[in-house]
Amino acid sequence: MDTIKQLKWRYATKKFDAEKKLSEAKLNVVKQAFNLTATSFGLQTIKLVVIEDEEIRSPLLKHAYNQKQVVEASHLLVICIQNDILQNDITTYYNNIKDTRKTPETILKPYREDLIKMIEKMSVKERQQWSTNQAYIALGNLMTVCAIEGIDSCPMEGFLPKKYDELLKLDEKGLKSVLLLPIGYRAKDDMFSEFKKVRKPIKEAVIEI
Repeated sequence: MDTIKQLKWRYATKKFDAEKKLSEAKLNVVKQAFNLTATSFGLQTIKLVVIEDEEIRSPLLKHAYNQKQVVEASHLLVICIQNDILQNDITTYYNNIKDTRKTPETILKPYREDLIKMIEKMSVKERQQWSTNQAYIALGNLMTVCAIEGIDSCPMEGFLPKKYDELLKLDEKGLKSVLLLPIGYRAKDDMFSEFKKVRKPIKEAVIEI
């Protein structure tokens, strides 16, 4: 598949076909892509909430400024961060490395201790911002993967996170919502799908030294 062709095909979908749903296979690709997203230190302090149920999505609509994509898309993805990063998160991560790669404790110990010290020096707000930066990496990765897979998407910052956290009971899971990504298939009458992409020439956007 021509990657550039698919990236040109992609656009922020304004109107989804509410009758067209992602297959389980396509949805699994999206989930796997999120889990394989690069994160700082590989710590994965972000989570993905996948919502298909329209009854759950309907109350969310008004808290996204009535952007219909929230309810018309096949699925609504909510990218979240952890409320905080704890020492146990780091310990669990390094235990996973040990189990997966059979890396000796003597090699892992100094890296684990350095990361714990780094995280402990941050304020809670700084740790949340650090995680939010990872969420944007995940968003970009998901949008690219969706384009390659022929799945439409619409990245959204325009919503009220506190309302989403409340309605989805994210605080009970130790999470905060930061980004939305409705995914599915464009409606045939979405005029925006026919618009040509407007971008700077490559020579203006890319500097070669």
